[in-house]
Amino acid sequence: MEYMFQKGFLGTKAPLFMDEVTLLVALLPLLLAIGIFLAKKKRYKLHAYYQIVLYALSVAAVVYFELGVRSVGGFGVYLQHSTINHPYFFAVLVLHIAIASSTILFWSFTIFSANKEVRLGKHRRDGILTAAGIALTSLTGVWVYLLLFT
Repeated sequence: MEYMFQKGFLGTKAPLFMDEVTLLVALLPLLLAIGIFLAKKKRYKLHAYYQIVLYALSVAAVVYFELGVRSVGGFGVYLQHSTINHPYFFAVLVLHIAIASSTILFWSFTIFSANKEVRLGKHRRDGILTAAGIALTSLTGVWVYLLLFT
């Protein structure tokens, strides 16, 4: 687990695991767009597999991230080395956690109910809402990273 805390590759003060997770979070809307493109091209089976893999990768990244943050004692440890205003940071962090948590739950629902929802015509709407949540999660995740490590 020591490798997680090596110097990151994005040129900030962040450890490797933060850079890895942040890069995935930043790219997630683009990666999701590829899956949406597959659906628009009526490649539904490939779309479904792609979305499941992207979802699983995202859940694994959350677990990896939580292991890294918790193993050092939480965000407070990183905040000690930052010049950012603490109440402002925690407001942004709470916003990010609220958006990310609700998005992962809704994404779970969207994936696990896909076959039923497709028949009912709601899957497209749920996918759009999930994509919006992922975009907001990406923006706020990068915002948290920049506040802590730049």
